[in-house]
Amino acid sequence: MKALITGITGFAGSHLAEYLLSRGDVEVYGTYRLRSRMEHIQHLLNKVELVECELKDPHSVNRMINEIRPDLIFHLAAQSFVPTSWNSPTDTLTNNIVSQVNIFEAVRKYDFDCKIQIACSSEEYGMVYPEETAIKETNPLRPLSPYAVSKVAQDFLGYQYYQSYGMKIVRTRTFNHTGPRRGEHFVTSNFAKQISKIELGLQQPKLLVGNLQAKRDFTDVRDVVRAYWLSLEKGEPGEVYNIAAGTAVTIDEMLQTLLSFTDAEIEIEVDPSRLRPSDVEILLGDSSVFSERTGWVPEIPFEQTMEDLLNYWRHIQRERK
Repeated sequence: MKALITGITGFAGSHLAEYLLSRGDVEVYGTYRLRSRMEHIQHLLNKVELVECELKDPHSVNRMINEIRPDLIFHLAAQSFVPTSWNSPTDTLTNNIVSQVNIFEAVRKYDFDCKIQIACSSEEYGMVYPEETAIKETNPLRPLSPYAVSKVAQDFLGYQYYQSYGMKIVRTRTFNHTGPRRGEHFVTSNFAKQISKIELGLQQPKLLVGNLQAKRDFTDVRDVVRAYWLSLEKGEPGEVYNIAAGTAVTIDEMLQTLLSFTDAEIEIEVDPSRLRPSDVEILLGDSSVFSERTGWVPEIPFEQTMEDLLNYWRHIQRERK
């Protein structure tokens, strides 16, 4: 069985590649661009097949799809950092929407009988009212960022191509996920990186933060990629599924968990530049539909995820030092 991971060099993509390889029954292919950073998959380079592909270019995508002829496609590649979407809304929309359409059209052109998982986002729910939590798949979508709008478009395109052409597309709306290799601009990694630098004397003992009152539902990325596999193994084409731990913590509680793993004396300071034009107050997901369909439940405790993330950044900082 051949599985194609778009965005294999990224955070979730690299963990998904590891999971698929651990199964022993999957040939793993992945897309990359010349400017892609390879450190996340350096240890996998002799185990996966990489294909250079600019997903925004339909000819490049057509060639790649026809060469690989995948049985499964996990479409993870995207501009996925919300603040960047405020600065570059056009690039975010173009990258996330056009790339996906090119993949769909290539699969249609060659008429492959493959299953496709679309990595959508809880950011699509946007403005969620307290009485609407925990959030079900039926909740209204009220996106609050250009990134969220791009994900709504990806989501609905997946539904449209299923309805219009019968393509075996499953959409997953993943809530916040983190763990080792999370990009340093994301809040959990940003805090862990700052702590690791402070421990080594590379930063003053002052940790800069943004909005600490927002509530988020964090799942370990290693649980999430297992859910991605199950979405294609047991999920129903045309459906959309929430993937979430089902518990919400404030960003401050997440920070205090990280701080519990260090002996360093650290001062907390709010940095106005880290505050967004609009922020989603609470994201708490209900993944019961997905769990009932596939049997998936998260297995890795939040505290372990945070400790593993901090240890990852400690390792990175020691190497850089």
